[in-house]
Amino acid sequence: MPELSRSQVVVYGAIAVALLLVGARAIRAEEGSGASFVARPAAESPASEAFSLSGQASDVVVDVTGAVERPGVYRLPMGSRVDDAIRRAGGVSPRAELEAINRAARLADGQQVVVPRQGPAGLAGPGGVEAEGPISLGTATVEQLDTIDGIGPVTAQDIVEFRDAHGGLASVEQLDQVSGIGPATMESLRARLQP
Repeated sequence: MPELSRSQVVVYGAIAVALLLVGARAIRAEEGSGASFVARPAAESPASEAFSLSGQASDVVVDVTGAVERPGVYRLPMGSRVDDAIRRAGGVSPRAELEAINRAARLADGQQVVVPRQGPAGLAGPGGVEAEGPISLGTATVEQLDTIDGIGPVTAQDIVEFRDAHGGLASVEQLDQVSGIGPATMESLRARLQP
């Protein structure tokens, strides 16, 4: 084997050190972001992509249920709207009550999107959903909010004013910014509201 000159050894050494540094930086960046990469099947990808890698840090996973064609759990890009989730679930069924939900609300990771069904004679149940279902935060009235444990008429009015001042709400969690809502009230809100 021919001997390497001193300059060749220095060049090869520099290349090896550079590769080690780049590799260490990549490993550190992956650990810091907490992103694990998952292949998205072609059925969930846009038509132009047959295969793509999607980091979990940039996606939201939502449960779409109620009056949709294919209820289920779906992964969508961060920043998606309720309407995107409904379309991913095959669209609404003929008896859907779309006026009862805010289709423009941004999705939050882990959110459940409930598309209510029309009640008898085309009327939706209380709060725009079936009697046991959650109330839509995007369309809830003061009277509907007042039915939630721990919410009185004043706090219900504050919630509606807060929602209107912020152009809607992406999640129930934002309500902790309203004065008069503490941890116990937030639990009641999570159980009874949907964005």
